[in-house]
Amino acid sequence: MSIIQLYREHPKTYESEPLGIITENQLDFLIDNLEDEFEEDEECFLVPDTLDYLKNQGADSELISILERALAGNQDGVEIFYEFE
Repeated sequence: MSIIQLYREHPKTYESEPLGIITENQLDFLIDNLEDEFEEDEECFLVPDTLDYLKNQGADSELISILERALAGNQDGVEIFYEFE
């Protein structure tokens, strides 16, 4: 079983910042619900409306917490991506 690390790209420095480890089920949930973005590659642009959408789709509280941390202080949105480690 692989470890799946979720990151955000800092909007000003473009450096990768680890957000947390997610489960395969959480990744599947993101891919299923963000298929326009995550279907093509391992990154997507996350905005507050997307987070609200994911909450309404039933995202678990752990995943929501990680995504809220990604948006903290950045209401214009951030690029998030995952890597298998």
